[in-house]
Amino acid sequence: MRQLKIQGSASTGNGMKQMTGAITALTFELLNGVTKIHIAHLKTTSYSAHVAMGDFYDGVGDFADSLAEQWQGISEKLLEFPTSAELTKCSTPEECVNYLRGLYEMCNKVQDMCEHSEIINTIDEIKSLINSTKYKLIFLK
Repeated sequence: MRQLKIQGSASTGNGMKQMTGAITALTFELLNGVTKIHIAHLKTTSYSAHVAMGDFYDGVGDFADSLAEQWQGISEKLLEFPTSAELTKCSTPEECVNYLRGLYEMCNKVQDMCEHSEIINTIDEIKSLINSTKYKLIFLK
């Protein structure tokens, strides 16, 4: 996952550019997460993990779309995504839990630098989905 560097205020020109980069990175990682978790979903032999991962990839793509659209409305500019990325796989439910922990931290970093309550609320919904998925993967066997 890409590390975020937090500098400046989101209301300044440089801060707006930093925030756009953070939103782009988070959105891109959420979309990559759909694929990562979907692959693990297809490989698991655990029914409860299969269902939990299915719920995650079904929901997180919509949140990624909402996050990108909201930011594009705020900034009045389209996000520019990388044309390629290395996709590390999550092969087991345990690897998915570790991935989700990192994704949660990435969400926290973006929230910490954001001044827009609607973006913060959407990221809270993403974090709720992450937490619910982790609970199911860790405790429902």
